[in-house]
Amino acid sequence: MIIAILVLFFAVVLSGFLVKTFPPDNAKWLKMALSFSGAYLFSITIIHLLPEVLFNNSDPHVVGYWVLAGFFLQLVLELLSHGVEHGHIHTHPGHHVSSMPYLLLGSLFVHSFLEGSILIDRSSQHSAGHIHAESNFYLVLLGVTLHHVPAAFALMSVLISRLQNFRKAFSWLLIFAVGSPLGIIVSNTLLPQEAPDSMLYTVLTGLVAGNFLHISTTILFETSPDHRFNRNKLVATLLGLLLALFGDFM
Repeated sequence: MIIAILVLFFAVVLSGFLVKTFPPDNAKWLKMALSFSGAYLFSITIIHLLPEVLFNNSDPHVVGYWVLAGFFLQLVLELLSHGVEHGHIHTHPGHHVSSMPYLLLGSLFVHSFLEGSILIDRSSQHSAGHIHAESNFYLVLLGVTLHHVPAAFALMSVLISRLQNFRKAFSWLLIFAVGSPLGIIVSNTLLPQEAPDSMLYTVLTGLVAGNFLHISTTILFETSPDHRFNRNKLVATLLGLLLALFGDFM
C-alpha cells in the first residue's frame, strides 16, 4: 500500500515539472502518451476489472448498473474539468486569469480519489484467488499511474496559464496529487479483508470501471480525429494493449 501511495503521488508531482521541458503548445508526446495509456486502461478494464468484480458478485446485473453510473459520472466530471484528465489543455497565452478553477480541481480530485479507492492491498492473504487479486492490484496501479502523467501535465499547464506563477500552480497541483493516495488510505481502512465480496467494493470497482471505459474510449477516439490513419498513434495504442496482455503472464 505504501508503495502505491508513493508511486501515485510522485507520478503527479514529477509530471508537473514536465511543463518546464515540454511547452504545452507543442506537446506531441502528450498525444502518444494518451494513446498508450488509453489503450492500457481500456484493456485492463475489460480483462481484469470487470471479470473480477463480476465473478465475485452474486448478482452481475448490479455490477452493470454501477458501471453505467461510473460512465455517466465521468461525463459530468468532465463538464467541470473540461477534459483535463484526458489531456485537454485550455490555455490562453497572454491572457491572465486570476481566479482559481475550483470546480476543475474538485472534479479531478473526485476522479483521482475514486481511482485510488479500488487499490486494495491484500498481500497478507495467500490463497490462489488473492494472489490473482494482488496481480490485478499492480496492473491497475500501473494503469492509474500512466493515466495520471498526461493528466498532471495538462492540469499544470492550465494552472500556470491562469496563475502565471509556477510555485502557486504547483501548490494547487498537490490537490490532484493527494487524491489517489487518500483513496487508497480510506478504502484500505474501511473495507474488510473480504473486500471483493462486499457491496462497497462492488460499487467502487463498478464506478471506476465505468470511469475507465469513458476516459479510455474518449482518448482513443480523440487521438484519431476523422478516423485518419496515424502510424505513431497506432503503434502507441498497440503497445498499450500488449502491455496489458503481458500482465496476464506475469
